[in-house]
Amino acid sequence: MICSGLLSDLLNNFQKTTMAKLYIVPTPVGNLEDITLRAIRILNEAALILAEDTRTSATLLKHYQIKTKMRSYHKFNEHKVSAFIEELFTEAETIALISDAGTPGISDPGFLLVRSCIENGFDVECLPGATAFVPPSSIRDFLQTALSLKDSCP
Repeated sequence: MICSGLLSDLLNNFQKTTMAKLYIVPTPVGNLEDITLRAIRILNEAALILAEDTRTSATLLKHYQIKTKMRSYHKFNEHKVSAFIEELFTEAETIALISDAGTPGISDPGFLLVRSCIENGFDVECLPGATAFVPPSSIRDFLQTALSLKDSCP
């Protein structure tokens, strides 16, 4: 009895995850060209984009001729939107979450939505993308060495 109930729950969650998916899509930090081809494809293919600020995101979407329907998702409505995640997925099977710049959920809304998706058995996938801290850190050692050499010269 217990096993069949557990199996039924797993199958229901599996069916949800095969149909509905939330993509966490990083957006450019500064330069509109700092976006992956995959991110552009996902934004085009998604049925709905949840955006931190639709006015800011409209600039990005217009630049790449993306015509996907967009709804706002920000710190003032994230509790309300996250609570109705099942309704959102009846409206759209694939949802992309974007912030004004960078990866949603880092310092932008996103945590509640991701948690709600996981709790409701919906699939969540985070795309890689542009970050503000990786480029400077990749040359940090070089700069440190150059500064050390400069300081050691008479």
